[in-house]
Amino acid sequence: MQQHNSGFPGTESHSGEPVAVQPGERERDPYGTARNIVLRQLTSAPKSRRQLAVKLAEKDIPHDVIEAVLDRFEEVQLIDDAEFARMWVASRSRTKSLARSALKRELSEKGITGDLAEEALEQVSDEDELESARALAGRKLQHSVDLTDRAARDKQARRLVSMLARKGYSPSVGYRVVNEVIGEVLEQQPEDDW
Repeated sequence: MQQHNSGFPGTESHSGEPVAVQPGERERDPYGTARNIVLRQLTSAPKSRRQLAVKLAEKDIPHDVIEAVLDRFEEVQLIDDAEFARMWVASRSRTKSLARSALKRELSEKGITGDLAEEALEQVSDEDELESARALAGRKLQHSVDLTDRAARDKQARRLVSMLARKGYSPSVGYRVVNEVIGEVLEQQPEDDW
């Protein structure tokens, strides 16, 4: 069998001559495999340390290798849970109109808890959260519903409050916002429609 140099350190013989790299030999290097997995994961989207650890564990990477590789990625700042949390909160609050409680739950699922989560959630003020809920309720309000009909209005209100609850808003915020949105629509209708 002809020997060749793979270009990786440690592939030369003691005499400096290239040594044949057997098929699958690189795959037996758990550190290299772990690094490649992490790089592929980070290429697709930012990830938290916990998400990466779970992915590595799914690939049967030993725990000590996972910790060593992730520690190194943190040292070179390719993994930064604080930055990940800030980006996650900013994106999800803007694109999904999620309340802080829902964002906190999502961060926790990704392994971001405690001070890191709280610092990231500080980006969303009470006013931001209220405005987001108001805008979301306004978008989801069915304008084809006759809001002058008490039963139809109550049904619409319950539907909107439930939708806001799924987004993490408290019932008190939900009812307040929905009543405001429905009230604004009713004010815009001519009185003879009532």
